[in-house]
Amino acid sequence: MALVMHSYKGNKNSDKAFIAAEFAGVKIDMPSGFEMGVTNKTPEFLKMNPLGKIPVLETPEGPIFESNAIARYVSRLNGDNSLNGSSLIEYAHIEQWIDFSSLEIYGNIFNWFVPRMGFMPYSVPGEEAAISALKRGLEALNTHLASNTYLVGHSVTLADIITVCNLNLGFSTVMTKSFTSAFPHVERYFWTLINQPNFKKVVGDVKQTESVPPIKKAGQPAKPKEQPKKKEAPAAEAPKAVEEEEAPKPKAKNPLDLLPPSPMVLDEWKRLYSNTKSNFREVAIKGFWDMYDPEGYSLWFCDYKYNDENMVSFVTLNKVGGFLQRMDLARKYAFGKMLICGSEGPFKAKGLWLFRGPEIPKFVMDEVYDMELYEWTKVDISDEAQKERVSQMIEDAEPFEGEALLDAKCFK
Repeated sequence: MALVMHSYKGNKNSDKAFIAAEFAGVKIDMPSGFEMGVTNKTPEFLKMNPLGKIPVLETPEGPIFESNAIARYVSRLNGDNSLNGSSLIEYAHIEQWIDFSSLEIYGNIFNWFVPRMGFMPYSVPGEEAAISALKRGLEALNTHLASNTYLVGHSVTLADIITVCNLNLGFSTVMTKSFTSAFPHVERYFWTLINQPNFKKVVGDVKQTESVPPIKKAGQPAKPKEQPKKKEAPAAEAPKAVEEEEAPKPKAKNPLDLLPPSPMVLDEWKRLYSNTKSNFREVAIKGFWDMYDPEGYSLWFCDYKYNDENMVSFVTLNKVGGFLQRMDLARKYAFGKMLICGSEGPFKAKGLWLFRGPEIPKFVMDEVYDMELYEWTKVDISDEAQKERVSQMIEDAEPFEGEALLDAKCFK
């Protein structure tokens, strides 16, 4: 009896065993027609795994479930090899990193991604906890990879296979470039390994997600993809059509670059802000209002929706710092001030943002998941009170609205 994988093509947990099989020289069959929610509910499947979960590997000695256990089995089928280390301590380190990537990486990616897809109840505190824990895990992994090409030893091991498959879930669903750029060694490690022949043969071409998926309500099914309609290729024009499909598409311009020129030059304002060391109100604030172009730019207040949860100062500061880090993609089009107010918890996170254009740029709303954690209000500069609030936020006025400043952060 051959090895038979019960799963569907593209399942990232099944990929662990298939990649291990490529390295170990093992053949695994996977019948077509597996339908999640149907095939895995049959009596035959439930006999192999009573929980109805995938993947399941059917072997001559009996079925195996749990993807890490399946990958371990496959990696040892042809005797000892480099996938499992060359010594007892290497074997222990491989197991260590398998456990680490499963608990600290995959577990937290899962808790970030799955509630957004509506398969589990979504909550802001739950998501923030998952993201915070994921960052801790990625920071530890990044530190290790700063001086190591592989997790253990000098070649690919089972630890690398399982870790890369776990990371693949994140890179392809929620971990955008603005998120992963804080972990450059993890990025280098992932893209190097995922493009090695034995990995690529299984996973194909991997692309990093461009945005965090929007939140779906629990139980709301994902919208099915429309099947492309078959087109009859015109006989005479077929060669031309192929040429047109293969021609590289020009890179789309950012819509903000197509706006009419503005008399306000953002970089000039940023230089004035940075270089003003005294008489800030008379020089920088006055200069801002002299420059400000309400036709070409817009001002926005933002207030964190869940300030009552900000009981720990350093956690609040890290939360705001992470938000500013993810806003890096908007640096060419924005200036921002974030104030953290209060001498003890709960601390309040408040912000002022200047954006190119009359609205908050769509690509920022799509890319930076933190945006939905804040209440956004467009500034009415005809209201002198709002205008004065803008000035106070720019100059870090203290006390601000009756409270001490824990910190003030600038995005420029």
